[in-house]
Amino acid sequence: MRDLTSDTITEAVISTMRDTKDSRLAEILESLVRHLHSFVSDVALTEEEWAQGVDFLTRTGQLCTPTRQEFILLSDVLGVTMLVDALSNRRPAETTQNSVLGPYFREDRPQHDDAADISGGLPGTPLFFEGRVVNRAGAPVADAAVDVWHSDADGHYDMEVPGQVDPAMRALFRTDETGHFSFRSIRPSSYPIPGDGPVGEFMSATGRSLMRPAHVHLLIEAPGFQRVTTMLFPSDDQYLDTDPVFGVKESLVESYDTYAADAGPCRGLTDVPYTLLRHTFILEPRPAD
Repeated sequence: MRDLTSDTITEAVISTMRDTKDSRLAEILESLVRHLHSFVSDVALTEEEWAQGVDFLTRTGQLCTPTRQEFILLSDVLGVTMLVDALSNRRPAETTQNSVLGPYFREDRPQHDDAADISGGLPGTPLFFEGRVVNRAGAPVADAAVDVWHSDADGHYDMEVPGQVDPAMRALFRTDETGHFSFRSIRPSSYPIPGDGPVGEFMSATGRSLMRPAHVHLLIEAPGFQRVTTMLFPSDDQYLDTDPVFGVKESLVESYDTYAADAGPCRGLTDVPYTLLRHTFILEPRPAD
């Protein structure tokens, strides 16, 4: 492997990996090298540009901590996270579609009874959520585990709220025999993804918005069915068409209906205007092994 040129170096690199024992790893690495070399050749990458790219990736890694994953954020804004999700979760259109998990899911969430208030006492417009989990035939899925988490009225999750120690705006529920679950919280708000690091530089350079549309996250698991990781977005949110992580799907855009305190289905449960969100989640059977 001497006197390599731009025409011969790609095959030379691939040849060094011919003894890779894992066939899937070998497939991935060969494709990676081919596409990476093709990219460098296509744009005629200069040494200065290469150094800038290395610096960008270095700073991206240096910013990662146990509570911040700048590389995942980079994957998100490049559409890679949603592409991997789409390839891994192909489902019939009539079933509930997946979306990105996001960085704010926590395993240490409390389990609550139906209709519990999970707001943690944080201020905001009351949100009443009524959900139902069914199969493709419309039959209820009982005892499904439903994780819920969302931001507050200022776009902050509980771990970002100053002085907030206990979990808030997140909980685990179980569906009843009719597939129903419900809870009370506060209406979430749109919020910016972190813009103080390399990903923020990328977004600024490309003229893209940092703002995610408001949403409620849900993760639903039930024996015999595929797990669903999804979100519900309000139909009137101004950022639906510019979501920086590409998580919005039309089937996940829902009406967040607002009522006066003395009107609507939940009148008598609050003395201020409130939002009611209803949605039916349709699960797809898990393929047989």
